[in-house]
Amino acid sequence: MNRFRHLIEFPLFGVCTALGERLNISISKIRMWFIYISFFTFGSPVIVYFILAFWRNMKRYILIARRNPLRG
Repeated sequence: MNRFRHLIEFPLFGVCTALGERLNISISKIRMWFIYISFFTFGSPVIVYFILAFWRNMKRYILIARRNPLRG
């Protein structure tokens, strides 16, 4: 059962983790509700998930670029 749960709650981009930390909610509950909502709405929240993942990665690259002293 634990193996199945890990397969379903596999962290891809860290979006659910970031939301859970900001909102102080269990990460597994956020992932579970995301899966339920995706099934009921035929996958439309996946688009929102990818937008948030893209935003998080762009934010990380911008912060790294600001901290890089070699970049003029």
